[in-house]
Amino acid sequence: MRDYVQVVLKGGPEDVPRVLTVPREDRIPQVKVLHGNGYEHFEATQECEEHQGVFLPVYQWCYRTFIAE
Repeated sequence: MRDYVQVVLKGGPEDVPRVLTVPREDRIPQVKVLHGNGYEHFEATQECEEHQGVFLPVYQWCYRTFIAE
């Protein structure tokens, strides 16, 4: 069974969720979120942000890629 953790996403399109649940690993360097016809990529920062009384790691939007057809 895999453990999961929540992360805060900053930047990118406004309709991308601001909190995302991802598989727990020591330090995930990047997460990607399926959005429309592509992926929004977010990179880990050294920041944490409080969300509902818990401090979560912050990931900053860095670029978008498109799905190849």
